[in-house]
Amino acid sequence: MAELSSLCVYCGSRVGDDPSYVALANELGLRMAESGIRLVFGGGRIGLMGVVADAVLDSGGTVIGIIPEHLSSVEIAHGGLTEIHVVDSMHTRKQKMFELADAFAVLPGGLGTLDETMEILTWRQLSLHNKPLVILNHSGYWQPLETLIRHTIDAGFVPPAAAAFYAVVATVDELFAAIAAAPTHTHHAPAEPL
Repeated sequence: MAELSSLCVYCGSRVGDDPSYVALANELGLRMAESGIRLVFGGGRIGLMGVVADAVLDSGGTVIGIIPEHLSSVEIAHGGLTEIHVVDSMHTRKQKMFELADAFAVLPGGLGTLDETMEILTWRQLSLHNKPLVILNHSGYWQPLETLIRHTIDAGFVPPAAAAFYAVVATVDELFAAIAAAPTHTHHAPAEPL
């Protein structure tokens, strides 16, 4: 990829049971701020979302949050962001996050994180974008997801080329390396049925 200026991070609205998830979110936020990479995220101040946003902000970085109006109180919209966009729906949120990001990183999270990840992966399969998607498989957290995606390929429901639509890494260093190594060519129509 040419240059990474804006990274969308999908992650939990909870911190999870393993304290290393919080350490991971802090590390990513710090590295983003140090590298001048803007954070695009779901706009909440709770969970890993809040942790990564605070880490970027505390290190002098830029953070843009996008949160649906109906979640602004549930996820407690972060009040200290560089920019916050309150939108009308989850669909609008995901579209806006997509538009503002050069690449996508997936940290541990729950159903919302899975939803965002699978939608952006599906958009890639449909040739709607060619932006890098990197799953940070910290302590094997996303191994079941990787196994499931491989199963859909092996069972003939997803073309084998889909395995190249995302990368799975174990560390923040590997995440940035995978994004940097992503091809810069533009996307084109799929060569085989979806």
